[in-house]
Amino acid sequence: MDKTSQQLEVVSTGTAAGVGRTLILLGHGSHLNADSAAAVRRHARAVRAQGRFGEVLEGYWKEEPSLRQLLRLARFRDVTVVPLFVSEGYFTGTVIPRELGFEWRGPVPPGGLSTVLEGRRVHYTRPYGVHPDMAEVIAARATEVCGEWSPERTALVVLGHGTGRDRQSQQAIEQAAAALRGRGRFAEVQALYLDQAPRVDDWAALTRSPDVVIVPFFASEGWHTQDTIPHDLGLTGAVTEFPELPGGPRRVFYSRPVGTHPAVTRVIVRLVEDSLDAPLSPEEPAWRAAGEALLRAARSSGGGLSVGEVQVAPLPGGGFDLRSQEDAGHSDLTPVALADLAAWTGRTADGAHRPIRTQRSLPRGWRAEVCAGELRAALHAVYPAVLEEASAWENGALPVVPWADTADRQSGLYAAVQRAGPAQVARARSTTCTGCLRTPLWAGEPLGTTFLAGDPQGLPCPEACTLLVAAVREELSSHQETPAQGEVTHV
Repeated sequence: MDKTSQQLEVVSTGTAAGVGRTLILLGHGSHLNADSAAAVRRHARAVRAQGRFGEVLEGYWKEEPSLRQLLRLARFRDVTVVPLFVSEGYFTGTVIPRELGFEWRGPVPPGGLSTVLEGRRVHYTRPYGVHPDMAEVIAARATEVCGEWSPERTALVVLGHGTGRDRQSQQAIEQAAAALRGRGRFAEVQALYLDQAPRVDDWAALTRSPDVVIVPFFASEGWHTQDTIPHDLGLTGAVTEFPELPGGPRRVFYSRPVGTHPAVTRVIVRLVEDSLDAPLSPEEPAWRAAGEALLRAARSSGGGLSVGEVQVAPLPGGGFDLRSQEDAGHSDLTPVALADLAAWTGRTADGAHRPIRTQRSLPRGWRAEVCAGELRAALHAVYPAVLEEASAWENGALPVVPWADTADRQSGLYAAVQRAGPAQVARARSTTCTGCLRTPLWAGEPLGTTFLAGDPQGLPCPEACTLLVAAVREELSSHQETPAQGEVTHV
């Protein structure tokens, strides 16, 4: 084995050299709120530390790396995908299977789904929120905010989002509430919702106990848990006194969402262990080839390797220094550990969220020092999937998906983008793509070589991202335009 291959082996933990399993944890993510992905990162880090898998990847619907990129990132040919959602519904039964490449649509069977995609055996599980152990996670959240409570005078409200479009989404909440109701730990247990009846706005009328503990059955912190719920219910903190309600004074205890509790990591592991029925699998050759190409490029350039706005410089001991190109030569930079690099570079200098990491807004003032075997992970933390896509492009193996195909795949609220004409897509691109480092191959723009072959700005974009899809939808709502008869609607 050559030196480069030996260094690549250190990426894996808990697996024999060259064989293992890939675990992918999927979150919803957000275009607006960086905290939405924090729970996914924490659970991924905790599972990674247990050493049960050759690698643990994260992916998102509204951020990078996207669902469509994930299989290309997987090191091993055996892949298990867990949706980090608290309930079943439209996303777990339709969106995620569709984006991964499954033909299945509808409720996922208890044992999950298995198929072969892009040469990999892929197993897709149900969301962790349906696991029976989630009832105890709810109780743990209640204990944190309320401490010791009197069962005879305390009500528990399990608060779900709810939706009028898919009644299946409430099943996990109802099951968890029923399990807690049968244990006699509270005088009453109610399952209430934001967007369907029974609504949480009516908590005072639907409960009788003087003390009420509200536990959000949400996967992460976000707009609802941090803003709309406290505002709409008049909550002023973890404990709120309501002295003048009909029936007497009441106290409301408001906890953090269940999905951010550390015990969820154990639930995820148990869910995955139930599906591990195949032997360890070999590495994907393209994965290894991409890593070797990155190390060669990083070492062959005298001044280091430039990737978009990042400078990768070799260190005397064999490792690498990563930083913003604008900070080249600076010594007063904040050292950032590899485990924190994605969160650190996921915000602009002003603290704004960067859901698409290749936007021209990389913050300055940081540096990350990594060993050779960590370089791939470090680049991925800053620019998810750019290595794998650049390597595939250099080898003529990167599929390019035209806008029309991406639009046809949209459903729900985003199905409207199928009506967008070229002018509308072009206007959306002017506000989204012009600020991105990637070259939109899907729109027909040419790309010669990539950063692996010496062009720092050579970052391919094979398919329109979720940010552009959202921008096209916004464009449709503000500029209604019907394509002329026979007009092509791709760009």
